[in-house]
Parts: sequence; structure tokens; C-alpha cells
Amino acid sequence: MKKAITLIALIVISLSLMSQSKTFYDFKVKDIDGKDYDLSSLKGKKILVVNTASKCGLTPQYEDLQKLYEKYGSKDFVIIGFPANNFMKQEPGTNSEIKNFCTSEYNVTFPMMSKISVKGDDIDPLYEWLTSKDLNGVMDSKVKWNFQKYMINEEGQLVDVAYPKTNPLGEQIVNWIEGKI
Repeated sequence: MKKAITLIALIVISLSLMSQSKTFYDFKVKDIDGKDYDLSSLKGKKILVVNTASKCGLTPQYEDLQKLYEKYGSKDFVIIGFPANNFMKQEPGTNSEIKNFCTSEYNVTFPMMSKISVKGDDIDPLYEWLTSKDLNGVMDSKVKWNFQKYMINEEGQLVDVAYPKTNPLGEQIVNWIEGKI
């Protein structure tokens, strides 16, 4: 009986470790120009992943995201924007239109990726990983709205989430970047 319990425990532990072994770096996405973007190229950096939208009340966060990127971008930190049309169709544009909007209206220089789905039946695999504790090993979350922010550490592991109304220049994110939490 003890052998059976031990075997079951080992199987459960092994399955748990296997499901958590995938990191942010294991994903490949498309950038806003449709080119392959291997997230493993960001190894050693803190990464802020943000789902964005051009026609949202929170769209002005692009300005603070850009300020954050300008301040910390040279210090092993990067922001990656993922346009998504999941909330009241507030990102209806094409990748080209989104790129033009971001650069002309907010002078965005941080990497922008191709438009994806961040929830629902067609959720992108990266966002499935970000939102599922079974996959990321840290926490379950739901993408509540545009401009939700996921914090990824230098090892490619999910650390925390900042909900949409959290200012990118606020304490939660800045303290994380600066290593104060």
C-alpha cells in the first residue's frame, strides 16, 4: 500500500513539474510587421506584457508605457504590446493601422506584436500560459480589459499581474522593475 501511495505521489509531482516547466521563452509570436519574434531573445530581461487597444478609455496609457520604456529600457527591461480586439471591439484596425497609430499618436518604440486574442475560444497560446496556473505554475488570472499588464522575470517566469487601471508608472510596476519587491 505504501508503494502505491508513493508511486501516485511521484506521478502527481512529476506531472505538476512538467506542466510548470514551460516558460515565457518557449513561445514564438509574430511582430506587428508579421515577422517571427522568438521570445527567447529576451532572456535575462524583465518583461512587461500588455494587451493594448487604440480606441479605449485606457489608450492614453501608451504614453506612460513609453515613458517607462525610455526610463528602464536600457536596464534589461522591455515592454511588449499585444493588440487585441476582445473588449468591445476597441482594436478594430489592421496591424499596419495599429502600428501607424502607436507611432504617430504616442511615439511608441517598444516592441509591438501582431494582433491576437487574449481570451475566449481563440485565445493565443501565450495568453493561455499567462492566465493559467496549470501552465505557468504561479497563478490563474482573467484578462479583465485592455491594458492588463503581466510581469515576467529574467528567467521567463510569471511574477505578477497588474490590472488594467494600474498606472504603468505606479509603484507596483516600478518597484518590481527596480527590484524593490
